[in-house]
Amino acid sequence: MTIADIRKTTEAKMDQSISAFKSNLTKIRTGRANPALLDTLQIDYYGTLMPINQVANVSLLDSRTISIQPWEKGMGAKIEKAIRESDLGLNPSSMGDLIRVPMPPMSEERRKELTKVVKSEGEGAKIAVRNLRRDGNEAVKKLVKDKLASEDDQKRAEAEIQKVTDRHIAEIDQLVAAKEQDIMAV
Repeated sequence: MTIADIRKTTEAKMDQSISAFKSNLTKIRTGRANPALLDTLQIDYYGTLMPINQVANVSLLDSRTISIQPWEKGMGAKIEKAIRESDLGLNPSSMGDLIRVPMPPMSEERRKELTKVVKSEGEGAKIAVRNLRRDGNEAVKKLVKDKLASEDDQKRAEAEIQKVTDRHIAEIDQLVAAKEQDIMAV
């Protein structure tokens, strides 16, 4: 493995960490309705647990209401039950075969709690990126130790890996700030 390969794999893994962080952020509820909020819910579909978006059409009715249209008649009650029993604090209501999920307004205390959750998720993502930087630097040091690269190459590679790390950490900070604004704005 060359230094360029190490840098590319380190950067790719950091990109994956940011993707995972973004997906974790979509699961954190803001005052606005977001269909991705229900993606983690599993529905019992004939003995198999399936994500809600694979047994129903999930969309937005307006900025504060998610609508769920089950593809089969008998699934409405199961979907409603799964939403009620989840830890999302949502109360769905049926209107024929359409399920409406209104987003309740958040209290100031809940907003502060959610910003703490967002910050801790962001810190976890930063730790993951820093661990990947350490792994990349160790791989470069091993190349130098095995005399496959020079110490100058090592210094250049470590500087490049640091630039990539700084860029990813700045992106995480931007995502955290944007999510905090979303939580506080509504």
